Amino acid sequence: MKILKYLKKKDWAFLGVGVLLIVFQVWLEITMPEFTEKLSSGISAGSITMGEVWKNGGLMIACAAGSLAAAIICGWFVSHIAADFAKTLREKLFDKITEFGSEEIGRFTTPSLITRTTNDVVQMQMLVAMGLQVAVRAPVMAIWAICKISASDIRWTAAVIITVAAIVVMLALIVGLCYPKFKKIQKLTDDLNDITRENIGGVRVIRAYNAEGYREGKFEKVNTAVTKNNLFTARTMGFLMPVMTLCMSGLSLAIYWIAAVLMNDLQGASAMAERAQIIGDMAAFSQYALQVVGAFMTLIMIFIVLPRTMVSAKRINEVLDTVPAIRYPSEEPSTDTAGVVEFKNVAFGFPGGGENCIEGISFKVGRGETFAIVGATGSGKTALVNLIPRFYDATEGEVLLDGVNVKEFTKETLGGKISIAPQKAVLFKGDVKSNVTYGAKEEPADDDPRLARALSVAKADFVYDLEAGIHAEVAQGGTNFSGGQKQRLSIARAVFKDAEVVIFDDTFSALDFKTDMLVRRAIKQELKDTTVIIVAQRIGTIKNADQILVLDGGKSAGLGTHEELLETCPVYREIALSQLSKEEL
Repeated sequence: MKILKYLKKKDWAFLGVGVLLIVFQVWLEITMPEFTEKLSSGISAGSITMGEVWKNGGLMIACAAGSLAAAIICGWFVSHIAADFAKTLREKLFDKITEFGSEEIGRFTTPSLITRTTNDVVQMQMLVAMGLQVAVRAPVMAIWAICKISASDIRWTAAVIITVAAIVVMLALIVGLCYPKFKKIQKLTDDLNDITRENIGGVRVIRAYNAEGYREGKFEKVNTAVTKNNLFTARTMGFLMPVMTLCMSGLSLAIYWIAAVLMNDLQGASAMAERAQIIGDMAAFSQYALQVVGAFMTLIMIFIVLPRTMVSAKRINEVLDTVPAIRYPSEEPSTDTAGVVEFKNVAFGFPGGGENCIEGISFKVGRGETFAIVGATGSGKTALVNLIPRFYDATEGEVLLDGVNVKEFTKETLGGKISIAPQKAVLFKGDVKSNVTYGAKEEPADDDPRLARALSVAKADFVYDLEAGIHAEVAQGGTNFSGGQKQRLSIARAVFKDAEVVIFDDTFSALDFKTDMLVRRAIKQELKDTTVIIVAQRIGTIKNADQILVLDGGKSAGLGTHEELLETCPVYREIALSQLSKEEL
């Protein structure tokens, strides 16, 4: 019920029209047994004329045609509601997920978020498309039909009540058995997505290590679990239809048997007329009784879908109700400087990761300076720079940008001040131009000087050698480009943004030494007023920086220029000597 708040006003209006159409449809169907009763009574008494047959038969056909028309129109409205509701849920989920930080993404996991945005939403759409009609029609039909038959013989009414009670008990048992299984199926679907995603993403590694058998076994284990759970629920749900058929057949037999008992008890001159009336009542009652049971039979469709949908609704609500750990203010702070980055005794630990991976980091970078961070693998370099654009928030201390804590900036302002080329180059499906100009408020022209400048700084001249140039196609993930080409396009994207602070997070690792040197030289010349922060492994990449921070086990082991650190920092000297000779240094 909670998730229905995402229905729009138009959807509620359509729902109201649909309910009226369903009530009208039920009224027409409830009316038809009255004509059956008149025909049956007249035939049994032998007093019916062809005129009455044509009249009552014509009215029955008219009711059936009206019911069909109402059902078709109602189906159109309900289908529109279901499709619009699914569209709204996908939009809400997508908007919420884009607000998530790394903490929330890690908690839900990417495969699970994909499943919740697709499979779970489809389950909700199916329920709305099917359930709104059935959920309204079944109780209206049942109550209306019961009111009609309540004036009949108590034994007929009791037969209907007993049949309905048996159906309700059976439904409750089956739903109780299947609900935990459906919950497990959705979790296993997440696992299936996870393994499939791993297999596709790591197909080269799998082939290189001849691990196809191992991966197939891992996939088979989860796939078998999904199959077994689906078979259990399908077989359990399969009991519903035979049970319903048995109940309906038993009810019909009970109605005829009770009618036979009633007619057998009749004596006297008026017995013939009374028997004719009983036959008419029996014909009408049979239709009413079957309508009651039929209403519960249509509920079977809901109970087949409902358990899984309840699980899906809960999973969707978990995402929509999650409050991101990183919140942004609505008011904009004023700043007197631009491009100044400062860390004040900063500590950070990953959520649920135990101890801090960064401790007591302090430094200040002025506008136009080049600041480098170096250290062994796992020393916290990427975690440190991730605190500036607020991918995570510092556990202790302050991260300042232009003299203001980054937590005080709005999302738009902070994003506008910082540009980043991540450790793993990410390209989106489209063309080269759309990837380099990604995030631009307006579509730049093909001859925009900023685009040419960005490609020139990144030494991505290979673009102009492509057949389509800047409009050359980029496959999803940039799989049609080499690692170095993707890195250079990622660098070009960061340069094109023209932000106050540009972060290169180990972005030069896929470049050869010559290209690395040319890119850094171009950055130095073209980004004179831009604060540049470089995370790198190569000493040659960072030795000309204005300041170099050396990290060792998440703590600062040294801060200064290349020459100063060679003299004062053993950790830096050890890293440097492992890459270059003393003469080269």
